Amino acid sequence: MAIDTTPTSAPSSTPAPVAGQQAVARPAPRLSPRDRLVLFVLCAAQFMVALDFSVLNVALPVLGADLGMSTSALQWAVTAFALPSGGFLLLFGRMGDLYGRRRLFLAGLALFGAASLLATLAWDPASFLAGRALQGLGAAAIVPTGMSLLTTTFPEGPARDRALGISGTLLSLGFTVGMVAGGVLTDLLSWRSTMGLLALFALVVLPLAPRLLPESRTPERPRLDVPGAVTVTGGLLSLIYALTTAAEDGFGRADVLVTLAAGLLLLAAFVAVESRSAAPLVSLPMLRRRTVAWGNLGGLVTFSMMSTVVFVLTLYLQEVLHLSAFETGLVFGVQGVLSVVAGTFAPRVIGRFGARRTLVGALAGQGAIGLSLPALGEGSWSVVLATAAVSLASMCHLGAIISYGLTVTSGVPDEEQGLATGLVTSTQQVGITVGIPLLGVLATTATDLRSGVHTVLVLDAAIVLAAAVLVAVGLRVNRPAGSGTVEAEPLRAR
Repeated sequence: MAIDTTPTSAPSSTPAPVAGQQAVARPAPRLSPRDRLVLFVLCAAQFMVALDFSVLNVALPVLGADLGMSTSALQWAVTAFALPSGGFLLLFGRMGDLYGRRRLFLAGLALFGAASLLATLAWDPASFLAGRALQGLGAAAIVPTGMSLLTTTFPEGPARDRALGISGTLLSLGFTVGMVAGGVLTDLLSWRSTMGLLALFALVVLPLAPRLLPESRTPERPRLDVPGAVTVTGGLLSLIYALTTAAEDGFGRADVLVTLAAGLLLLAAFVAVESRSAAPLVSLPMLRRRTVAWGNLGGLVTFSMMSTVVFVLTLYLQEVLHLSAFETGLVFGVQGVLSVVAGTFAPRVIGRFGARRTLVGALAGQGAIGLSLPALGEGSWSVVLATAAVSLASMCHLGAIISYGLTVTSGVPDEEQGLATGLVTSTQQVGITVGIPLLGVLATTATDLRSGVHTVLVLDAAIVLAAAVLVAVGLRVNRPAGSGTVEAEPLRAR
């Protein structure tokens, strides 16, 4: 069945089940050749950005020695990317709504490719960090506009479920592949090949995108909310800087405390500005939608807690079990393969039980499986336990990623998809950023690394399980599930 790829704001023609009716799984739609190419372009761009989050990690010591960067300065290789990629997401998502999503997507893709080339050819720390910052700026344009193009191209229902399932799988796989590929490329070639790989991705995707992607924007052309843009971008930049710096040096530094306070104050000012703006950057009524509020909470927890697990297990496998970087990458390679399997079946599960129930169940599964990880010891069997547990937890994590994206964006009009997907991707970025500073620091500062890792893993699992309960109550999953989509109903006083 060919799917119309033109943007539409019409609701799905599939009727919602009446009260008491069981959700019926719908067959996954067949995608036309053009649909497949559109999905390839959008997913390849998302995969490229996900790859950038992790491909450089293993190469940092070699990179530092080559460019003359001190160990303390190496954190900026990550922070220089994270600051603009997280700070400008909401702004660029709204700009795509107003001025053209395809236009901004292409601009971000071109900037990302050029920045990757600059980082590949970097001759000193300043040129390398400039390339990383420009990569982050390009990613901030690619991620929300790419997600908006996906949700406006594929109509709500099985087609969108399948498209988001593939996208979520590749997002998770990209992070994992980056960890493995970073070590292999650095050993075989050099750290520069990790950045060259990203430039190659952009070079492949960029020529295809203009011919395949439909342009979409809001029919009205309201003025951009400049005060809102300034406060939310400044707030996110300050918050991400504080958290990423604290991950390395703790919360005792003055600049961490100042920027953390500034970030919270600016975000509070943003809420005040939006409540008075005629054309707000983020619609506060949207934030009051039950699906948006609780769906994003589920997304924040699944991203932050899974990134923490990966971080502390990387330390454990290398520092306690003395695995090499390549062997550690193979452990997470198994995780990536099973994530692909989970991505294949997740849309069917969502079609059967609904996005809300799938989100709650996936969070519960991620937390429950995580409870087995504190049993890690120092024998070789611990490698098997770590591989099995992190892989199964990642399968649940992948289900949570897809179902929370569907929960937040389903029922949102096309003209507000940029706002909704901007929130989704901001939650993703903040989640990846916030988990390691808040919990990972307990492992890195502990006198005994093994006991510190165990403490983090217990807290991590407890937080995920608590979030599953809160999201279940907030989304009222005891009601009959829909057929894979959710209605974005407003929060109401009880």
